[in-house]
Amino acid sequence: MTAPVEVRVEKRFRHPVERVFDAFLDPARVGDWLFHTPEGVMEKVEYDPRPGGGFALFERRGEGLARHFGRFVEIERPNRIVFDFWVDEAPDDPTRVTVAFVEADGGCVVVLSHDLAPAWAAYADRSAAGWAMILDSLESVMESEA
Repeated sequence: MTAPVEVRVEKRFRHPVERVFDAFLDPARVGDWLFHTPEGVMEKVEYDPRPGGGFALFERRGEGLARHFGRFVEIERPNRIVFDFWVDEAPDDPTRVTVAFVEADGGCVVVLSHDLAPAWAAYADRSAAGWAMILDSLESVMESEA
């Protein structure tokens, strides 16, 4: 069996670790940042942030519909969130995403690791860019509420 390809993205936030952790799990705002692109229109947001709970976020992107799904595996406040993730192209082949929240200099650092299946290795750079955009969007949402 071939090992997964790890995509890793880090983002520094000026906010306390608890606030960033809670924002990551806020069902009322998740559609504003998770898998949300500047040109897209979020059409469906279901978000049940608890171990065993899941999510479905559908965004209209031009003529297409980007569908993202997940199931929460572990939530350890305020340190770690783990979820299995898939898109409509691979519903039977979920991948693992781990999000760590680490206190740092009055704020925190979010470290997101996505273990891509070897078959998706060609998408590693694109996935890293997508996760970086998502964390930037989370920061923008948090800044708008500050």
